[in-house]
Order: sequence, then structure tokens, then C-alpha cells
Amino acid sequence: MSQFFISILIILSGGFLSLVLARQVKLMKIITVFLLSTGCFLGLMDAVIKIMQPSSAGASFKYLNVFSLTFQIDGLSAFFLVVIFAVSLLSAIYSFHYMDHEGKAMRTAVNYFFFSILIASMALVVTAANMITFMLSWEIMSLSSFFLVIYKHNSAESRRAGYLYFVFSHVGAMFIFAAFGIVYGYTGSFGFENMNALSETAKILVFIFSFIGFGSKAGVFPFHVWLPHAHPAAPSHISAVMSGVMIKTGIYGIVRIYSLLDFHTPLFGNIVLVAGVVSGILGIVYALGQQDLKRLLAYSSVENIGIILIGLGIGMIGVSSQNPLMAVLGFTGGFLHVLNHSIFKSLLFMGAGMVLHKTGKRSIDALGGLLKNMKITGTAFIIGSLAISGLPPFNGFVGEFFIYIGGFKGVALDKSAFVMSILAIVSLAVIGGLALACFTKVIGIAFQGEPRTKAAVNVDEKGPAMLISMSILAGACIFIGIFPRIFIYMSIKAVSALNLGYARVPLEPFEQMAGNITLAATIFLITVLVVFAIRWFFYRGKTITSSGTWGCGFTQPTVKMQYTGSSYASFLLDFFRPAAPLDEDHPKVTGRFPLNTYYKSCVNDIAELNMKGVIVNPVLFLFDKLRWIQHGDIHLYIGYILLAIILLLFFI
Repeated sequence: MSQFFISILIILSGGFLSLVLARQVKLMKIITVFLLSTGCFLGLMDAVIKIMQPSSAGASFKYLNVFSLTFQIDGLSAFFLVVIFAVSLLSAIYSFHYMDHEGKAMRTAVNYFFFSILIASMALVVTAANMITFMLSWEIMSLSSFFLVIYKHNSAESRRAGYLYFVFSHVGAMFIFAAFGIVYGYTGSFGFENMNALSETAKILVFIFSFIGFGSKAGVFPFHVWLPHAHPAAPSHISAVMSGVMIKTGIYGIVRIYSLLDFHTPLFGNIVLVAGVVSGILGIVYALGQQDLKRLLAYSSVENIGIILIGLGIGMIGVSSQNPLMAVLGFTGGFLHVLNHSIFKSLLFMGAGMVLHKTGKRSIDALGGLLKNMKITGTAFIIGSLAISGLPPFNGFVGEFFIYIGGFKGVALDKSAFVMSILAIVSLAVIGGLALACFTKVIGIAFQGEPRTKAAVNVDEKGPAMLISMSILAGACIFIGIFPRIFIYMSIKAVSALNLGYARVPLEPFEQMAGNITLAATIFLITVLVVFAIRWFFYRGKTITSSGTWGCGFTQPTVKMQYTGSSYASFLLDFFRPAAPLDEDHPKVTGRFPLNTYYKSCVNDIAELNMKGVIVNPVLFLFDKLRWIQHGDIHLYIGYILLAIILLLFFI
């Protein structure tokens, strides 16, 4: 694992030097971005080699001369390392021009410092081989990302987002601690290797606690409340890493615990699949109702986590039903979507970052007509939107296709497996349709039409580092969609590391599927090129004129006559109003010549709406009743410590 640790040290050195060189902004950015990119590139190459030539590499260090910090890389770890290092590499490059704040040199340096720690800690999380190592890495990851969320700490919105994220991160961590506590109570060891020796009841408790803890980090409904606040508050390259990569560490934790428990009950698959269905549908419904571009993308991450969980749920049900093909298809589709979502969601956040950087606006109703002057950004955003909608020939289709096939394999089963498979298939179809409507809204309102405010007039897209990163990600969306074979192979290697009891995962059916996807995508692209060639042939030499849009009889059309985000999505949101209640604010229009009026609407997240009454108020009430414990008398505080020590001695 020497190359892995070398890459981590290079990344951390880049973050440290950003503080040292904070006064020389340009030099600091050049050196820091170079070191972050170099470290990520070396880590990426090492992870690709390890996943292509699977072998288990490990290392161990003494911590405080008492505990061992143990690391291990297998196929599953290597797969997630590919995702972490690839997205972090492009995000570091993107940040070079995005972080152009000459007057905020120290803030920029601190951002790079915590960015380097976040990258390193995510890599350490997915390679941790015992509880101490895992929780130490997990806490470092949570704390570093907290400081990145409150980058604009003078903003009340950013501080609230950071507070929510901090609370949910540590509540989730306490559930993980509880799960590990049960394991330690049974095994007496901090290692992961003896978790399969737990009793069935203990295994169920460990999985449920772990699912809640890791689900909080992944943004699973209803533990997602922090996510729509934190991701928009962070700088866009950090949003790309947090949404594209960091929340996937929660997925890694769920899958790793499932593998270590070696307990293939249908209950686990049902829990994961139902959570995926709820997260997927409600995530995209809430995204559809958002007017803030980054907040919309954040809710879309909840939706895509739902899709990943549906795939994993199908895989777990396949294992418990002794249907190997269904199991491998489900897990492979879920892992493929982990990779694909990291690519197209990072692309979309970077596109949103370019828009925010040039216009200063996050509201899509304040934009419009951006595609005319931001052709590269607009084209990349359209590619990302098509990919996230699961349309061929883009990468989002490939993972969802495998999940669909896995679901259809479960239809032949009986009882609950049949019901769950049907639920998964129908939910995926609903999610796909709503995602297409959601991103049609974004493209149509933000990038097409006419500028709705002065901020969207005469914008540019200067910033080569930002454009390069977006172009590479857009190219990856197309390449994986057309040539998915190697990426399917990587996903299968990750599935093989789960030790599901299959001596060998057969590659032949998957190679045939990959070949069919490539053939269909090639035929589609050839057809598109032929249509464009025919159009060019018949239009050559002709004069093309442009004029204003027909105003349907109005002689002086204005930008206010265009669709708004609220009006576009209203008919879909009406159907989901019980789960997405709508608050509207507008005065009644009266008289033949009404005065100027306004309309405001807000789609409420039922989890956030009920969080105060169900969780916050009871917790505050409980701690208010315990306030007498905190009285300021140092003698009683010492007595509490002695009492705790005496009680612990009885249990040791």
C-alpha cells in the first residue's frame, strides 16, 4: 500500500502548503492544486491497478501505543477509491479559477487545507480495517467537511447549514458507535473479522443501527435534512465532492457492514429497497419544486442515493432468495450508479458553479438565455441532465438498466421478493420520468429563452480550468454510456469482494449486455449524425435569419411571459401535494386594472417540516428537565467523574 500512502501524503502536503503560502495567492493556488491533483492522480492509478488485478493489500500502525490503525484495500475499497480520487482530481483543477478571491487569501487557503483533509479522510474511511481506524477517519471526514460547508461563515444561511450538518453527522456517528459497541460486546475485539460470529438478533441490530448512521451521511430519507442546506452553502467544487463522493461513503458503510455480517436475511434487502424507493421518489419530487439551482441538485442527490439503494436492495433480496444472477445484477447496477452519479452530479454542480460565478444568482427564475453565451457550460449541463435522467446513450442509463434487469429477475420469485421487485421496477420508472421533467425545467428556464434579469445578460464563461474539468466529465458521461464494458468489469470486481458465497461471478452475460449497449448506442449516434448531415446538405448556401419569438398576438412580449419554475412544475407537484405540501403567498387580484402583484411558493420537505415537533422539541424538553445537573459546583462535577469510574469498574 506504499503508493496509496504516498498519494495521501502528497495531498496533505498540498493542504499544508496552502496555509504557508497564503499571502502569495497565485503561487499558493498553483502549488496546492498541483499537489492535490498529483496525489489524486497517483491514488487513482493505484486504485485502478488494484481493482483490475484484485489482491488484498494491508498495513498497520500503532496509535498511542495502545491501538492499531489498520488499513486494507480489496476490490470494494479500490472501487470506491477510484470514485474518490477521480472526482477530487477534477474538482481540484476546477477550483483553480473558481477560487479567484484575491481579497480573501486566508479564507481560500483554509478552504484548500480542509479540502485536502477531506480527500485524504474519505480515502482512509474506505480502507479502514478496524473500528478505531474507521471511526477516527470518519470523524476527521465529518469535521473537515463541516469547515468547508461554513466557508462563508459571515452568512447566517451558511452557519445554519453547518450547524444542521454537524448535528446530523454526529447523531449518525452515535448510531455507528452503537453498532460497533454491540460488535465489541460480543467479540471483545476492535477488528471487523469476527462480525459473522454474532447472534442473529445482534446482527439485525448492528445492521439497523449502521443503516441509520450511514444513511444519515448518505442522505437517505428522512435523515437527509442537512443535505439541501449544506451542499448549496459550500463552494461549488466542494459541493461536487460532497454530493458526488462524500455521501457515497455512507453507501460504502452499508455495503461493508452487510458483507461482514454474512447474514443474508430478506429483511435487510426489504429495508434497503423500501428506503431507496422513498428516497428516490420524494428526493426528485422535492427537487422538482426547487427554484434554487444548487438546492435542486442537492435534492437530486437524495433521489440518486435512492436509486443506488434500490439496486443494493435487489442484490440483497437476490442473495437471500438464492438467485445469483439477480444478486449480481442488483449489486453491479448499484455500484455502477455510484460511479455514474459521482460523474454527472459533479458535472452538474460544476456547471451550476460556473453560472453562480458569472451571474451571482442561484435562482433559475433569475437566469435565462445562458446557452447563447455559455455554450460549453450549457452543453455540458445538458449532457449531465440527460445522464442523470437515465437516458441512453449516456452513463446514467447503464447502471439503471442493470437494476431494471435485476428487478425483472425477481419477478419470477414468489411472495415478498415478487412484491419488492415490482415495487422497484415501478419506482424506477416514476423516478426516471420525474427526473426528466425536473431537468427539462432547469435547461428550459435557466439556459434557454431570454434573460429574465440583468444578471443573465452578456455573461461569459472565462476560466479554462473550470471548462476543462466540465468537458472531461461530460466526455466521461458519453464514453461510459457507449463503452461500458470496462466499468461493468470494475463493478463486478467490487461485487466479488462482498464474499456472497459465489466461487466466481460469471462475466459472459454481462459482456453480452455491454456489447448490446455499445451496439445500440453506436446505431443511435450514427442515426443522429446522418440526420445532421442531411440537414446540412439541404440548408447549405441558404441564408438563415433570426427574429423575435412570436408573442401569440402580443405586440410587445416581455421576458415575464416566459414560464417560471413554479408554473412549469405545478401540475406534477399537485399530484404529490400530500408528501410535498405547498405554501403559497399572493394577494387576491381584483378590479379591471389590478395593481402590481406578486406570487411566491415554497415546497415543504415533510421530514424537515416535522423535525422540530417530532425530534427537536422533545430533545429540548428532555435536556431542560436535566438542566439541574449543570449547576456550576466543581465538587459535584468531580463526584460525577468518580461515580462514572466506579460504575465502569463493575463492568470491566
